[in-house]
Amino acid sequence: MKLINQNSLASTLDAVNEALFYKQPLSKSEKVRVAKWIASRQGLPGSYADMFAPTKKDYRDGLTLFTGEKISTRAGLSHVLGQESCRALLLLKVTSADVKSALESASAGFIERMKQYIMADQGMYCCASCSCALWRHLASGGLESGEKILTAGMKTLASLRDGKGRWKRFPFYYTLLALSEIELPSARKEMQYAARACERLLKRQAKTDKIGKRRRILAEKILEKC
Repeated sequence: MKLINQNSLASTLDAVNEALFYKQPLSKSEKVRVAKWIASRQGLPGSYADMFAPTKKDYRDGLTLFTGEKISTRAGLSHVLGQESCRALLLLKVTSADVKSALESASAGFIERMKQYIMADQGMYCCASCSCALWRHLASGGLESGEKILTAGMKTLASLRDGKGRWKRFPFYYTLLALSEIELPSARKEMQYAARACERLLKRQAKTDKIGKRRRILAEKILEKC
C-alpha cells in the first residue's frame, strides 16, 4: 500500500487515516517507513509549535480534512496537520528512537504553547476545527491531562447544540469523527444527540465519491455506538 507522498504531509496523513478508518492491515515495514517520514517533518520551518511541518504543496493547495471540510488559513492548516501527525504516530506505534524523539519534541512544543492559551480550560484550542484535531490527538493517548481537556471540550460542545442534531461553529463530520474516538460518557451523549442528523444522512441517496463514502460509514459508526 502506498502511504507516503513525498510532496505532501496532508496526502500522507490522509492515506494513513484511510487505512486506520477502514481497518486495513499495514505491515510493520509500511508502518516504520511512513512513521519515519512523518517524524522527519518535526520542527521544520512552518511547523506549528514545533510539531510537524506542512510542505510547500500543502500550503499551495490548502487542506481538506478527512471528512471533507476545508481549512482556509495557513496557521490552521499547520496546526491541524501537526495534531494529526502526532495522532498518526501514536496509532502506528513505531518505537524507533527517531520517531519517539520527534513525537516527544512535538508534544513538548505544543504543551508549552497550550499553557499560554486561555481557552484550554474550556477544552478548546483556537477554532472549532483546531479543537477537533486536538481532541483526536488526545483520544489517541497523547499529551498531558488529556481526559481533563476532553471532558471540558465535551461540555463546551454540548453548550453549542443547535437543536437539530448538529452544533454551532463546529464542522459536523469532523466533529463526529473526533467523537467516535473519545471514550467518555459525555462524548456518547453528543453522539446520541447527533443520531437524528446521521439518520437523515443515511436516508439520502448515497454519494460514490471518497468523501461521501467516508461520511456515510462514519454516520453508520455513530449510530452503532449509540
